[in-house]
Amino acid sequence: MEKYGLIMCVCTGKCPGFHAMDIWDFINRVRVELPVEYGFIHPQLCEEDGDRFLADFLKTHRRLIIAACAPNMQKKLFKQSFKDAGLDIEKDAVMLDIREMTTDSAFEKVENALKKLGFEGDEE
Repeated sequence: MEKYGLIMCVCTGKCPGFHAMDIWDFINRVRVELPVEYGFIHPQLCEEDGDRFLADFLKTHRRLIIAACAPNMQKKLFKQSFKDAGLDIEKDAVMLDIREMTTDSAFEKVENALKKLGFEGDEE
């Protein structure tokens, strides 16, 4: 089973919604402890350079978890990029809101999403 990748968007890194979280600890724990293909941080996916990055990145046809702000906003912002890449945002992506969470609670949210998708730890 092909694993999901995880992109964390931190809204420039200055959004007060991420102040309770150590973003570097979060992304490193996700990468090392969870069954994901990779994890990385983008500063602001909703800006023009984020649009360009996502359009290029989606050409890989990888399934994604995007951990950032409100899922309904993410779907509105990224729907066309997924469509242009021949992907279905409803089937090929999971959008999670991790604002106002601690490192541990955000990690648990991603872990629970992966379990719902059928991914358990230690799968190689």
